[in-house]
Amino acid sequence: KKNIRQIGQFAAEEQVYMITNKGELPVRVIGPLRDETQIEISITEARILGLEVSLRISGNTDSTPGCLLVGPKGKIVLKKGVIVAARHIHLCPATAEQYRLQNGDVVDVKTVGERAITFHNVAVRTGEKHVDEFHVDTDEANACGLVTGIMVEIFK
Repeated sequence: KKNIRQIGQFAAEEQVYMITNKGELPVRVIGPLRDETQIEISITEARILGLEVSLRISGNTDSTPGCLLVGPKGKIVLKKGVIVAARHIHLCPATAEQYRLQNGDVVDVKTVGERAITFHNVAVRTGEKHVDEFHVDTDEANACGLVTGIMVEIFK
């Protein structure tokens, strides 16, 4: 397993395959286990898989499509759980306090570089286990040349 920046979370070595009538997609398992299975994909991946997926805050899976998940130990049919994750920014309590932000606030985030862009409607996620990190999907990151470790500006 590979630890990721958010405290206690990791990317497992194992992958499973997300299968729909239109295609399949290998997806990485992220831990630790949660109460409910959720799969976060990009809009491009949703189109490839023939799914109509809505933009959601992580954990909000009501009325979302499902899929078949196949892994090395078997398969499971998910009735719901496939989302396009809404862009969000994780902040440790000190950073949230510095910017006078609270969990659930919505901000704008500006990137830097040749393809700088301002992302609007970015949800703030803050708590003791949060590390400062901006999360967008691969479509959004690729469109503006965003790479891991780049600094961004937060606007309220």
